[in-house]
Amino acid sequence: MTQSLLQPVGNLTSAETLQLAQQAPEILRKTPRAFSKSPLASFFSVTETADTWTIYENLMITCLRTGDDAAATECLERITIRFGEKHERVLALKGLLKEATATSNAELQKILEEYETELKENDANIPILKRKVALLRSMDRLVEAASVLNSFLDTCPTDPEAWSELADIYVSQGLYAQAIYALEEVLVLSPNAWNMQARLGEVSLMAASSATEGGPLKHFAEAVKRFCRSIELCDDYLRGYYGLKLVTDKILDNAPKSKKDPEGFALPSQATVERLNRVATDKLAEIVRRHGSNEKLWQGYDAGEISAARELLDSSSTKVVR
Repeated sequence: MTQSLLQPVGNLTSAETLQLAQQAPEILRKTPRAFSKSPLASFFSVTETADTWTIYENLMITCLRTGDDAAATECLERITIRFGEKHERVLALKGLLKEATATSNAELQKILEEYETELKENDANIPILKRKVALLRSMDRLVEAASVLNSFLDTCPTDPEAWSELADIYVSQGLYAQAIYALEEVLVLSPNAWNMQARLGEVSLMAASSATEGGPLKHFAEAVKRFCRSIELCDDYLRGYYGLKLVTDKILDNAPKSKKDPEGFALPSQATVERLNRVATDKLAEIVRRHGSNEKLWQGYDAGEISAARELLDSSSTKVVR
């Protein structure tokens, strides 16, 4: 079985997802539908391991993404045989399959009602609760989704995934202050998550663009700090360098007369901002160049992010020429 299916598959590109899904028939053919609990079975057939069920679950998700509902159903049936109909994770995966194959809003509403019934029976079923939130978001019922998450976080405030989901909902509604609060809670729980440091920098930058006079300084200062922290935690992190260049470009272009807002948040000095801008520019240029040259260790970047970095560098070059 491929090692790729042991890793989270949510961030795979479409091409990578399709490649994995195409392996489904072979993977399913080589493994039994059920595993014997007899210790003697290991001498005569493939044995069950902890990785087996991670692979089946990830294979199911990749098959759903590519429209192979039959293979996804087969994966779910094998998981169900092993863990039973009432297992919390199995119930959530069944819901996911129903959501993916639903053809109308009426069907989605019926699935939502099933989730609510399950939660009435067991309000501690976290996988089902999270599927309910995901379904509400897909139905564009963002206020309800946020309400469900807030209720959950009142009783279980140590779930960084829930805080991150809540932040995304707030961002989609333009509620940047609430999103920043939620992301700060994520970082309390996962302070070394460089991607979340950069995400807080991005949301702070969004907040700066909508802030009233004097307010943007606080958000610019926060964005600089978060982007710097993200690249400190992860070398060659494109999103961190992209964000750092973007925010320092904005600071240098706007050149605010006051370096401190009424709440006491100070921007870095002009020399520091210029130095950070040069570092970010040089690093982005290196990433784009080495990725474009097909260097072996520089091919893991998303093509869209590389394109965005190239556009940002080009726009900066145009400003310098002018």
